[in-house]
Amino acid sequence: MARLQETLPLRQEELLLFGQSKPTPRLTSWHGDPGCVYTYSGREFTPEPWTTELERLRDYLKWRTGHSFNSVLVNFYRNEKDSMGAHSDDEAELGPSEDNIVIASVSLGQKRRFVLESKANKSQKIDYQLGEGNLLVMGGTTQRFFRHSLPKTRKATGARMNLTFRWIHPRKERGKGAAPVAT
Repeated sequence: MARLQETLPLRQEELLLFGQSKPTPRLTSWHGDPGCVYTYSGREFTPEPWTTELERLRDYLKWRTGHSFNSVLVNFYRNEKDSMGAHSDDEAELGPSEDNIVIASVSLGQKRRFVLESKANKSQKIDYQLGEGNLLVMGGTTQRFFRHSLPKTRKATGARMNLTFRWIHPRKERGKGAAPVAT
């Protein structure tokens, strides 16, 4: 995690939330293959190139999960005040297909509470304590039926980094009907 902190262009982005521009309560860095532009919260993100460390993690995840990833969103939570609100990663450019959005989430550093919540029944929740090298893979229709979050906490915590590896349909492939098959 220390090496990634030193080498990644982590920054606090401004996102459009409920019609207002707000700073994100975390630092982020978007990396991927050329053409893997990602749009969320009213912003479009063009990927930074892969670093050696991110490429190694991507290759390991392909071996470990059997899925290909062409992009990664890095979220760096500096302390207990940094967070991620409840959301689904269900943007049209995610894949490998609409019914199988695969996200491999690698957590480094301090363990934090990660909540998976049913969209149909908010009282249906699963809590995980993720950090210290944990891998959580969300696939299939998870993004359609669930939201996930990393809530703020009152308990003082150290830094945590989360790397969410994804398949983005590159701009030139979007709208052609057939999604590429991840191997």
